[in-house]
Amino acid sequence: MGGNFFEGTIPQSLTLLKGLQDLDLSHNLSGQIPKDLEKLVTLQSLNLSFNNLEGKVPTKGNFGNASAIFLNGNDKLCGGIAELHLPACTNHESTKREKSNALRIVLAIIGVIFGFLLITSFLSLYWIRRSKSKPSSAPLIGEQFLKLSYKDLFQATGGFSSANFIGSGSFGSVYKGIISQDETIVAIKVLNLQYPRVDKSFKAECKSLRNIRHRNLVKILTSCSSIDSKGKDFKALVYEFMPNGSLDDWLHLSVKAHNHSRSLSLLQRLNIAIDVASALDYLHYNTYAPIVHCDLKPSNVLLDRDMTAHVSDFGLARLLLEPDENSSQTQTSTIGMKGSIGYVAPEYGMGGRATIQGDVFSYGILFIGDVHRKKANKSDVY
Repeated sequence: MGGNFFEGTIPQSLTLLKGLQDLDLSHNLSGQIPKDLEKLVTLQSLNLSFNNLEGKVPTKGNFGNASAIFLNGNDKLCGGIAELHLPACTNHESTKREKSNALRIVLAIIGVIFGFLLITSFLSLYWIRRSKSKPSSAPLIGEQFLKLSYKDLFQATGGFSSANFIGSGSFGSVYKGIISQDETIVAIKVLNLQYPRVDKSFKAECKSLRNIRHRNLVKILTSCSSIDSKGKDFKALVYEFMPNGSLDDWLHLSVKAHNHSRSLSLLQRLNIAIDVASALDYLHYNTYAPIVHCDLKPSNVLLDRDMTAHVSDFGLARLLLEPDENSSQTQTSTIGMKGSIGYVAPEYGMGGRATIQGDVFSYGILFIGDVHRKKANKSDVY
């Protein structure tokens, strides 16, 4: 059957010719050599030369005798016995399978990544919408401070109970609290938002205390701007707790109010005066811009466990800035009357600007009129 211009592949049915001895299919066909031709034990000569055959050559039966088979002119054949000198076969099936598996893996990875990005996008959108709709309870002062919500402060003070009430100031009430995160005792200043200037006071205190650190200033731990359990606005400042209260308590409250004797020695009074002076020196000359306290008085001087004085309550503080070329403004916007009657500098009452000299005047009243004062025969003498 050689040289008859047959087309197609070698018929599989030839393997049924059990008595076939010689087979010549040269110059005819294409495709692969049927493996079952190995089973024709009577086959003595097989000529498959000059076909367009491809794939792996069998190695058993008649294909194990190099002199009995003729495969010349088939450049795409591979394998077979070594005497045929054909190139080794590459496992095309395995390669295709590996490529298919690799493609599946790549598609799976792409699907997982796409799904992850999709879920992340939905979650991000959800949290963005939620954060816009919910007032922030994060600190306004800086990321390094604690993050406390209204609920945290409510629990820390026992529901702002009277048992934890410390006192009240110009713009709110102060409570003692215990932060459950690390059992830290703190003083929580809850602002009374019914006063029209409280919001400005809150921002002024945050701005003043954001970048200042000194051993004689009350350390602020964080701030909270949120809503309370009734849905109303809530603002509070959380400070380091001063166990010995204020200087005003030690100077002016009676023994009966304390249930025990309280008195300051001359050395303690002198140390307190030095502590307050150190705090003012830092505020006036050692910050990025001079800070005027504007409300220096005994109730704003707090005492720690070691009777070290700490200046507090910066709700009226001013940042004195250098005027630029187009403006004569030298300080931040005011909140109204500066300071407390009896301690405020006289020029403030006539509309004068806040100055460091005004703090020095208040310090003089504090030192001469309070810290240096002693009682004798129920009369105050200086």
